[in-house]
Order: sequence, then C-alpha cells, then structure tokens
Amino acid sequence: MEWWQALVLALVQGLTEFLPISSSAHLLLPSMLLGWPDQGLAFDVAVHFGTLIAVVIYFRRDLWALTVGGWGAVRNKAMNDSSQEIVFLALATVPAVFVGFALNDVMDSLRTLPVITTTTIVFAILLAYADRRVSETPSESVASWQIALMIGCAQAIAPIPGTSRSGITITAGLLLGLSRHAAARFSFLLSIPIILGAALLKTSDLVSIDTPVDLPLVLLGTTVAALSAYACIAMFLRLIDAVGMLPFVIYRLLLGGVLCGLLWA
Repeated sequence: MEWWQALVLALVQGLTEFLPISSSAHLLLPSMLLGWPDQGLAFDVAVHFGTLIAVVIYFRRDLWALTVGGWGAVRNKAMNDSSQEIVFLALATVPAVFVGFALNDVMDSLRTLPVITTTTIVFAILLAYADRRVSETPSESVASWQIALMIGCAQAIAPIPGTSRSGITITAGLLLGLSRHAAARFSFLLSIPIILGAALLKTSDLVSIDTPVDLPLVLLGTTVAALSAYACIAMFLRLIDAVGMLPFVIYRLLLGGVLCGLLWA
C-alpha cells in the first residue's frame, strides 16, 4: 500500500469500529470497488490493536472499577455489581468465540458485495425499529444473565460482513430494554475481549509466516486507528441520547442504495 492508502484505511477502521455502520464492510469496499491492494495481515493487526488501545483508554475508569470490584468479590466471597458485570461480559463473549472458531471459513466465504449490500440494508431497518422502541424508562445497566447472553448471541452474527458488531449488539440492547447509552457502553466493553482475541489470533498467524513488515506503515496504522477510534467513541456517547440512531440508519440505507446500484450496473 501507499502511505496515503494506509492512512485512509486506518482512519476508516478507527471511525467505523464503534459506530453501527460495519467496519468490515468499509474495509472491504476499497479493494472491491477501487482495486486497492490487500492491506496485509500486519496492517490488519496494527489497526485492531489501535482500536483496542482506544477503547481501553476511554473506559479506563470503568475497567479499573471492574477490576477492583471483581477482586473485592473474590476476597469477600460475595458477588457485587462489578463482579456481576464481569460475569455478564464473559457470558456475552462466549457465543462469538464459539462462532468464530466453528464458522470462520463460512464467514470468510460471505465477503461478497451482494452479502454486504443485503446486511447493510436489513440491519439498518432493524436498528431503526429498535431505536423507535426505546422504553420511556429504559434500564441503565444489563440486569440479568439472560439479557447478557442474548446480546452475546446477537454479537455472534457480527462476523457476517456488513452487519456491524457494535450495531447488532446495540440493536439487541435496545430491544431488550436498555437505554441508548447503556446499550452502547455494554457493546463497547464487550468489544474489548473480541478485538483482543482477534488481534492475538492474527498476530499468531503473522508470526507463523515469513513476510517482511513495513514498520513505519504499521505504526501509522496503529496511531491513526487509535486516535480516530477514541474520538469516535467520545463523540458517539456524547451525542447518542440527543440524535439517537437515525443518522446511522440513514447512512446505512444510503450506502446500501449505492451498493445496489453497483450490483445492477
């Protein structure tokens, strides 16, 4: 890749990883539509670690509170709010891990323009429906293991290109009675083990192959992805209660329309 292509792709990764518009679809489209070269495994690892750094730094206080609370629960041999949330996050991660290992090859075969077009439109409509059904007295936290597990099951279909991991988990959270902020917060915290696991798996693949790595390009990707992802999380959580999901629904529908035009061209 040229450096400016790496800059664009890292920016796209950072901006779309946590918005409900599908980062995987946006990263596939430049190669599909513009003929850009494949970004390569090393760069893929770099931008994933960049977004991981961003979400960990943004939620550092939440993560510290969970750590302290979880240790307190172990020491006192009694559950508390923090240890309960840790259990819920772990439980919600299980379905995605299972699908990731069992159906990885199947998911890779779905990286096609018709699939991306369909999922972009279908899940936009589902997100709009969920956003319109937000309760007048929504819950500000995940209140039961059943809700956590259902959000986790929704996350398990996120590897289908165009779905959006954050989009489908926020949609599930809204349908299950969470507020917009609570659904987004749980979705972002839930992304940490998923992004970490994906980055580590890709790193193990990278170590096993003898391919030269362009270190300046990798560092550029990590830095740009981290900065743009942090800004994106901050903006999204500040605006979500005011603007809701409508702007993202409209964007997905417009993108789906463009992709439909390309399919029929």
